[in-house]
Amino acid sequence: MRSIEQRWKQVVFPAQGMALSLLIASGSGVVAQDVSNRDLADITPNIGLPRSSDGVTAELLSAFHGLDSLPLIANVICRGGWGKGGMPVIFATEVDLDTLQAGDFQVTRQSGETRPLHCVSVLPAVDPGELRTVLLIGDLGPSDSDPPVTVEVIGHLHSIDGTLDYQGAQVAVTPLADGPSLVLAQSVKDWTLVGELGPRRVRGSLCPKDTVLAVRVTWAGGVTLANGDEPGEAERQLYRVTVEDDAGAQRDITPAALADLGDGDNNHMLCLDTTNRVLSVSFPAGILVDPNKDLNPATTVEVDAPN
Repeated sequence: MRSIEQRWKQVVFPAQGMALSLLIASGSGVVAQDVSNRDLADITPNIGLPRSSDGVTAELLSAFHGLDSLPLIANVICRGGWGKGGMPVIFATEVDLDTLQAGDFQVTRQSGETRPLHCVSVLPAVDPGELRTVLLIGDLGPSDSDPPVTVEVIGHLHSIDGTLDYQGAQVAVTPLADGPSLVLAQSVKDWTLVGELGPRRVRGSLCPKDTVLAVRVTWAGGVTLANGDEPGEAERQLYRVTVEDDAGAQRDITPAALADLGDGDNNHMLCLDTTNRVLSVSFPAGILVDPNKDLNPATTVEVDAPN
């Protein structure tokens, strides 16, 4: 069985072993500082953006206490991250990385105590459409005595299209002992896009060329099989996608292929061979694990339109 650190090395650690902060991804011109931030103050000005616009609200969908103590390889994502807590937070939209600072967030423990975060990063979820998962790294509180209970955006953090401000959004924290659930499923307009952020090892696999429709599913945290491997054919067949035809008849199908693999993040792409409207996605319990080795519960999520 591969350790969490071994899995991260395979996914995000450059072959030469240099830190991401010194690595410029080939052909992208994007360095690690562009996807991770350690500023302890919010430096984004208030330009009066609303929390809601055109039916979309800037809200936090989940905050998942993934690990009490990150492995040494966390230093690749953020220098000094080793040994600190890790918690992915999922946003209703993608976020504008130019407005993302560690000081944008406040994590409150069960005791009411708050402490500054050490770092925030969107690694490794940096493929097109994935910039809605932000990893919070810091002294989040021990899970057995004073766990984190809420996350709030206290700074001016904007949606990627510059129309919304997440300031004031908050969500309850999923405890460390809980397994990962599906948080979001979204139809994808163009599943052929290749990511340009970060190193190539964090770019997920693509759907086959004959794919008709694609749905991206986002888990609360990164998921693998219990042995550390990526999901394969057996797991593809366990996904259930409910679709509806023009006459209103519903049926369950399985994806023709499973993509967005090999990048170590919390997203899968379901590649479909139907033109029917996609309603929901389900996955059975006890198949996938988070980095803390907690098994997923049975989970279902409705499919949203792209935003």
